Amino acid sequence: MQELTRIDDKVRRNFEAKNAARDAALAVSRELIRHCALSIRATHRAEFADAAQLMEKARALAAQMKQSVAAYPDLYFTGYVQDALKELAEAHLVHAIITDAAIPDPDALGVEYAAYLNGLGEAAGELRRYALDIIRHGKSERGEKILNVMQDIYSLLVTVDFPDAITGGLRRTTDMVRGVLERTRGDLTVAARQEKLEETLREFEGRIKGGG
Repeated sequence: MQELTRIDDKVRRNFEAKNAARDAALAVSRELIRHCALSIRATHRAEFADAAQLMEKARALAAQMKQSVAAYPDLYFTGYVQDALKELAEAHLVHAIITDAAIPDPDALGVEYAAYLNGLGEAAGELRRYALDIIRHGKSERGEKILNVMQDIYSLLVTVDFPDAITGGLRRTTDMVRGVLERTRGDLTVAARQEKLEETLREFEGRIKGGG
């Protein structure tokens, strides 16, 4: 019985430490996701310096989160940790694409590849939002450039043909990107036709006035 008591004490100490690490990582992951969301919002508002500061804080939080579960690999690969890292990748990717900066490398961000690819897919959704905003300001040419980036993202993701257990459910993300891409292409086509029609009407009005 003494041996069982010793084993029980050892197991309980391990579980208590592991549970404390889990609670710490969970709390930090929520704060990390919040900073990433604020960074994406700042990027959409063209508040790029603010977005960069928020991303810097997010990276620090990511390092803190990873450190808290460093002794427990099974906790590191849990959903809330990897989801937070996915959000970190998404925030950096959205900022880089919209500011025409270099695409960040997953190793440089400290993000697992599956989380990075899913973050890349979700970034496409934010790019659709950006494209629609610039369409409303009559910048269809810029919108076409963003559409091309979205196409490149989809072309990459659709070739990653591995089980979901390895890719973190990337197939579902890829399907989402395909739908977003198709809708954005349709919106840009309509916008381009509208701009062409308006230009034709202006030219016609100019000829009428000139003839008068």
